[in-house]
Amino acid sequence: MLIQQLVNGLTLGAVYTLIALSFSLVMGVLGVLNLAIAELFMLGGYFGFAILLARLPLPVALVAGMAGAALVAAIVERIGYQPFRGAPVVTPMLSTLGFSIILQNVATNVWGSDPLQLSDEVLSGRFNIGPASISAIQLVVLSVTVLLVASLAFLVQQTSIGRALRAVAENRDVARLLGVPAGRITLIAFMLSGSLAGAAGVLIGVHYAAITPYIGVEVGLKAIAVMVIGGTTRIWGSLIAGPLIGIVEVMTVAYVGSQIRDFVVYGLMILILLLRPQGLLGSGRGDQSQRV
Repeated sequence: MLIQQLVNGLTLGAVYTLIALSFSLVMGVLGVLNLAIAELFMLGGYFGFAILLARLPLPVALVAGMAGAALVAAIVERIGYQPFRGAPVVTPMLSTLGFSIILQNVATNVWGSDPLQLSDEVLSGRFNIGPASISAIQLVVLSVTVLLVASLAFLVQQTSIGRALRAVAENRDVARLLGVPAGRITLIAFMLSGSLAGAAGVLIGVHYAAITPYIGVEVGLKAIAVMVIGGTTRIWGSLIAGPLIGIVEVMTVAYVGSQIRDFVVYGLMILILLLRPQGLLGSGRGDQSQRV
């Protein structure tokens, strides 16, 4: 029972990790909390469901969810962030909150407020690993998460785009003086974060075989908690905090009850921040260098 719940917690934590990385990527590069990411996650799920309902395979649905969410993220960046780049940091944050509400209402009017469900199981079968049993969908969620995180790590650490992202994160003005196209890099950061959120939306939708326009609210708040626990501007902190929160939530539901799972999750967040305000991987320094 314990091993099985750990597997379930890791699966849920993998989704939290992807969304938290989406938040941290924009926060680490631009110092802005993009509150529209929760709805990009939701839209990615709907885009993926549209492909699956057309009887196309899951990889196509995953690509569609990532591409669709990235495109919407680009619109958010151009309309909701770029005009307010020089304003106080709360202004673009509130702008993205407005976009979040708009996107949720658009989804409600397009797909309705009732859950959209998959009539057929996308993947069937289970695999026994020792005392634990893992479903094909859980295996896909974990595998895709590992692949996306590894791809993001390679992009950030080994490519020219990644070096530009890190340069803008450290000092935008100096990066521009050195020839880095800061505006283009900002757009790339938003689109990368959108694609990760879209992938998470497809994965969680397929895992539960259902999605609603309001799924981004609860999951988005949990992902923000993961980001804060890991270290607000340190994107790799989510790799630790995501599985931690997923396991804690699943264990609470399994052994205590679902009615207090949010109390335990957010209580854990407050406890960790009381002991380590900068987060698990935060540097604790006053500056914002080396955020990515």
